[in-house]
Amino acid sequence: MKKWLKTIALALFGLALTVTLTACGSSSSSKSSSASSQLDLQKSGTLTIGLEGTFQPYSYRKDGKLTGFEVDLGKAIAKKLGLKAKFVPTKFDSLIAGLDVDKYDVVINDIAETAQRKQKYLFSTPYIYSKSQLAVKKNSSINKITDIKGKKVAQTTTSNNATDAKRLGATVTPTDGFQQSIDLVNQGRVAGTINSRKAFYAYFKQNPKANLKLISGGSEIKTQKIGAIVTKKHAKLQKQISKAIQELRKDGTLKKLSNKYFGGNVTDK
Repeated sequence: MKKWLKTIALALFGLALTVTLTACGSSSSSKSSSASSQLDLQKSGTLTIGLEGTFQPYSYRKDGKLTGFEVDLGKAIAKKLGLKAKFVPTKFDSLIAGLDVDKYDVVINDIAETAQRKQKYLFSTPYIYSKSQLAVKKNSSINKITDIKGKKVAQTTTSNNATDAKRLGATVTPTDGFQQSIDLVNQGRVAGTINSRKAFYAYFKQNPKANLKLISGGSEIKTQKIGAIVTKKHAKLQKQISKAIQELRKDGTLKKLSNKYFGGNVTDK
């Protein structure tokens, strides 16, 4: 009789344990599914991120694998949200528009917060503060950015940098991009070029012996805020991403990633 009762007791204990574990697993799965549902994600349990994938050091391919500052940042944000990160490389011209057709949940691609963009989209708290600097040759007589008045500077004509150069009284020599602008400075054909400190940090990391020096834009050029972008229907997701970025700033992850990819910290004001 005792043996029979012992057998029944063990069977009941095993059944109870099985039910408990199943309930726990179901609860965990339900919790993840519920969180995804509340954030209205493209795919449950996954944060789908739009980026260029050809923009070093932000997002690019190395040995065929997608890497870069914003790739690692996207993974870190997703982890904070309890999600997996999925990346969708897209050409810049249609990158932001991809949000409107639900191609991805968020765009993380070095895009500045502007009044025009804020009319249609929501930006997270900034993960980069883009400050402009002036690059000149080391032996240049230019000591402050206002010294470019009356001098030639190399810029892409449609950029904010060209607009700032003209406002400061410089003559703009048109170029196709950053590298050509730098080349003209090195060749002595222009006095300098204005660009973001992050672009220059990345350049100096690749060219540590460059014969150039940087001059701060100071208060003459407004700092741009770089954040993640979502549609206005994703207000909850924006808040969660902002919270994750704040935590990554606080625990030092942002600074660590910036130093790794830029060779300097571009994440502070």
